[in-house]
Amino acid sequence: MLHHLRHAPLLHHLHPRLSSSLSFSSKYLLILSNPSSPPLHQRLVHTSSSRALCTAAEERAEIHGGEKDGFFASDSVTWKSLGISDRVAQALTDSGFHGPSLVQAACIPHILRGSDVVVAAETGSGKTHGYLVPLIDKLGTVSAPPENELTHDALQNQEMILVLCPNVMLCDQVVGMANSLLDQSGKQLVKVAAVCGQKGWPMIQPDVLVSTPGALLNYLCEYDREKRRRDQFLRRVKFVVFDEADMLLCGSFQNQVIRLIHMLRFDEKLLSRMTGPNEEAKTDGTHEPDEESDPEVGDTDVSYEDEIENEEILEISTAEEESSNGTRVRKDWRRVREIYTRSKQYVFVAATLPQSGKKTAGGVLKRMFPDATWVSGARLHRHNPRLEQRWIQVTADTQVDDLLEAVRYSYKSDELTRTMVFTNTVESANSITDILERAGIRCLLYHSESSMEERTANLCAFRDTGGVLVCTDAAARGLDIPNVSHVIQAEFATSAVDFLHRVGRTARAGLAGVVTSLYTRSNRDLVNAVRDAEDTSQPVAELA
Repeated sequence: MLHHLRHAPLLHHLHPRLSSSLSFSSKYLLILSNPSSPPLHQRLVHTSSSRALCTAAEERAEIHGGEKDGFFASDSVTWKSLGISDRVAQALTDSGFHGPSLVQAACIPHILRGSDVVVAAETGSGKTHGYLVPLIDKLGTVSAPPENELTHDALQNQEMILVLCPNVMLCDQVVGMANSLLDQSGKQLVKVAAVCGQKGWPMIQPDVLVSTPGALLNYLCEYDREKRRRDQFLRRVKFVVFDEADMLLCGSFQNQVIRLIHMLRFDEKLLSRMTGPNEEAKTDGTHEPDEESDPEVGDTDVSYEDEIENEEILEISTAEEESSNGTRVRKDWRRVREIYTRSKQYVFVAATLPQSGKKTAGGVLKRMFPDATWVSGARLHRHNPRLEQRWIQVTADTQVDDLLEAVRYSYKSDELTRTMVFTNTVESANSITDILERAGIRCLLYHSESSMEERTANLCAFRDTGGVLVCTDAAARGLDIPNVSHVIQAEFATSAVDFLHRVGRTARAGLAGVVTSLYTRSNRDLVNAVRDAEDTSQPVAELA
């Protein structure tokens, strides 16, 4: 911990280290498997940063003789060859995205076909556009009446994309990326809105709604005398995305997300009943609810909670009966999915998705969505070969000096450089900010106890002017900041998953980067395990 050194005397004899030139190249493969609206200035900042990130990767490819350094798909793979319409392909080109990344090339065809898809790929591989592009394209293919002919009923029945994110900053980022896609006249391809933080329910009917699970549940579960708002919303949602799925399916978000999935599935089941018997439903060995546990078709008074409770009781009693008869039939979410016609598509996106164990996010997805198509990055959970890794063991006497030297390794006050310094606690982040500023290094601060306005302002300033961003793990996931050249762990991550997300802030989109990890004797076991896994190209995320 560094907070006890907050007022320690600083040593000024340290000199900046010359940064070494970075020349890394690698080839990535994708593995396909099927295992058993914010303010305008924020939109502009994010739009320009996304374009800069993509352009920088392309410029690097040109420097290396056209080699795309494991980020872009081959030249023969284009947006149109993946099935993207001319309108959306042109919008992507105009935004600076002239070709898909490897991850995008792998997942877009599956999403366009309507499959449930799990995209598990390393940070900075283009996952957000990987789901936004095909879903926006699918939304555009739905014939809609002209705006002057839109009635209230027509608006209520328009299809919608729902994107769930774990926090407000990620919601705003997704909104910015969706808003950056413009048609030839400069008009946004889709209407996008966010429901999170201080943002209430939009007055317009959006095509893409981005929300946190808690904010969405608060809206859906408010008292509604007519019992229509929830039904109308659930009926409109045809595409559901879970961004940072490993966070959403585990920990504090899990109950909220599972409840939302129950709601969405129950709406699918009701729609299936209203449109007639499911002739394509599989009946080989699956058990369908009897009259006691399955409400009559069209019984609108039955709630989704009652339906799910009945199904859970049915599964338990069925399992006990089978056990007493000495037979073993697998009972899981497949039984629920196969008795009704599907009317929604689900996409799960994550940079880390451990699958070892039923309670991990990957294990939950295997049970709940057994037929989903998985798209995995070749570097998922593994060391990024474009990273220069620096490991420095520190003590209480040396950690301030080593931290200052690490920051000065790449920091230049007169140049646009970006360095992120990670700590484990808010208190340590505040202390390190004081230490660096006393040494003449201007810092920006980002952690969960800062106000949303302060976090947004500091993040925009970091994107625009660079510098040093001192942060907790609140900044480790999903934030797309272009050209972060150096990540410093002032305090080593408490888990291998957090380590991967931290180091994933640099060396994104085919670029190189530096990671400096300061660690103490108490971290040595985890550090050794991470380094051994990297040396042997083994998965890092599933380490203790």
